Amino acid sequence: MSDPAAAGQVRIEVQPNGPYLVKGGVPVTRHAIVRSEEGDSMTWRTTARLGARDPVALCRCGGSANKPFCDGTHARNGFDGTETAPTADYGERARRYPASGVVVRDDRSICSHAGFCGNRLTDVWSMVKSAAVDDSVVRAQMMAMIEHCPSGALSYRMAEEEPDVEPDLPVAIAATDDGPYAVTGGIPVVRSDGQPLEARNRVTLCRCGASSDKPLCDGSHREVGFRDA
Repeated sequence: MSDPAAAGQVRIEVQPNGPYLVKGGVPVTRHAIVRSEEGDSMTWRTTARLGARDPVALCRCGGSANKPFCDGTHARNGFDGTETAPTADYGERARRYPASGVVVRDDRSICSHAGFCGNRLTDVWSMVKSAAVDDSVVRAQMMAMIEHCPSGALSYRMAEEEPDVEPDLPVAIAATDDGPYAVTGGIPVVRSDGQPLEARNRVTLCRCGASSDKPLCDGSHREVGFRDA
């Protein structure tokens, strides 16, 4: 079966100072983070399935009364959706952390602060810099953390010359609880000026309206106290 995202049937078009126009019948869901008793991010769970309209307009100003769908509020609240997200390759921006049997890459500028990269005992950076990374059990834990990163800020490959190892994710969009849209499956995203962003398996798009890296999420939803009731 052909990949609808790769074939161009699916795309997200950012509207000037307006919503995301999603084409191709992409399923939209709601996702919540499953947390431990100590508050550590452990995994994702689907809390609602909102269907797959074609096309569908998703709010990006943060003001819609019908989130995650657009209700035209952007035209009344003075939303400035100016886009500044880089169109350059992730590999040009990411910092490298080579270690035994793995190379971790990290682009802090697109982090959505979902918290999967660490827990109360350790984090990805501590592990990759530690001698403990020689232990395959530690490497496996670190890889699992990276694969749960919704923004793709973190990635890993087994060696420098090899491609990234990516989880097999569906072509889908999830509105995360009080956070960004988690876009998976390599859906192309085109800025309102016609410039395409790098198509990646995982990316998070701002839906609070406050990111300084629009249309990408930069974690501002936490600072502004964004809530999606």
